[in-house]
Amino acid sequence: MTRFLAHGIDFGAVREEFNLPHGYPPEAVAEAVRATDRCSAEREDRTDLPLVTIDPPESMDLDQALHLERTADGFVLHYAIADVGAVVEPGGALEVESRKRGQTFYLPDGKVPLHPKELSEGSASLLPDQIRPAALWRIELDEQAAPVSWTVSRATVRSVARLDYAGVQADSDAGRLHPSITSLPEFGRLRAAAAMARGAIELRLPEQDVVPDGDGWRIDLAPRTEADDWNAEVSLLTGMCAAAMMIDARIGLLRTLPPAGPDAVAALRRTAAALGIEWPRDVGVGEMLAGLDPNSAPTLVLMTEAPSLLRGADYAAFDGSVPELTVHAAIGAPYAHVTAPLRRLSDRYSTEVCLAIASGAAVPTWVRGALGSMPEIMGGSDTLAGKVERACIDLAEATVLADRVGDVFDATVLRSRNGKRTADVFVPSVSVMGKCVGDPAEGEQVKIRLVAADVHKRSVEFSYPA
Repeated sequence: MTRFLAHGIDFGAVREEFNLPHGYPPEAVAEAVRATDRCSAEREDRTDLPLVTIDPPESMDLDQALHLERTADGFVLHYAIADVGAVVEPGGALEVESRKRGQTFYLPDGKVPLHPKELSEGSASLLPDQIRPAALWRIELDEQAAPVSWTVSRATVRSVARLDYAGVQADSDAGRLHPSITSLPEFGRLRAAAAMARGAIELRLPEQDVVPDGDGWRIDLAPRTEADDWNAEVSLLTGMCAAAMMIDARIGLLRTLPPAGPDAVAALRRTAAALGIEWPRDVGVGEMLAGLDPNSAPTLVLMTEAPSLLRGADYAAFDGSVPELTVHAAIGAPYAHVTAPLRRLSDRYSTEVCLAIASGAAVPTWVRGALGSMPEIMGGSDTLAGKVERACIDLAEATVLADRVGDVFDATVLRSRNGKRTADVFVPSVSVMGKCVGDPAEGEQVKIRLVAADVHKRSVEFSYPA
């Protein structure tokens, strides 16, 4: 979906404001260039598995490759994860620098990577037709795609195809999916049904993307296909299996989120009632949200309010005793990050914990010693990543609208701030979310006027009535 073109946006100002690093320290790059597989003797050769990757078409840092087999009584999933722990030297310059970063930061004009591209887009990436070291998960599932058994071990793998979400969706619609993932739609739908049964909550808010367009930029609504959801279920399943292993062994790193309090649920019910959305008492939040028309204005409003249910996300490191809170409420189960080690620091250490547990070995000292620092590192980097993303979108919105002050737009009112004469609105023609002065009613389709677009402040303001 093409939007209004914006020229000359200086995302470098965002990089400077948040003190994002420029380049990568030479000693860490040199270490990445000469990196070798320290665990080669432990690996099983599984290059016979016709694994495939599914990522955005421009991605080169490919963390995951999968093969899904339909069996007489269920499914067998093989999921290969780039084995970063085997190629980054503990205590070396690369580990030191990656701990400072925490994760890859994405900006419209380029990313600030967790690892040098020589590693993340080269020797450690699961690029097609390349033999790579991996942590290979094997998960057996029953007819309803519920996991029956799982394990992970070091292996040598080779991806046979590099796929993207839109292509997988098109192939599924045409009945010509790659042989390695012909069962992915069935698997994904069964796993999604299981998520609803667990009480999982998925928010489907419009996701804004700032993307290149010729010599300028535009704001898009990020497309999401069923294929995105199917692939996400593979990663979620693996993270749930990893969490179960860690809890059983009493050592690891969980991603946690406390359940929504009754007051938050009651407030959302009041909003739903005001919007005319039927919500039976015996239907959970996740099931209700999943059943809404994604294109209706009331759905958009309720999805904007629903994040109030999902507050307090954290990381819980433990060694010897299991933390009081183990569940991730949005997933409806305990969960751990293990599937994106090229882009997220914690996954490297969590994967090493799971490999040790599966093999009956002791968790390496360098991993054990790092677990306690992960919540602070990852929490800080998650906060920073969110601020960087929001700053880039705000800057693009202001630039897109800078020469349209005075224009009238159609908008959906997302939230009315009673008593303050302001509201949050969504303007679909330019994919902008902004503030509006006035008292429009939530869920209404209204006409508003743009009264300010300040590039330096990265802010836009509308007024109602227009």
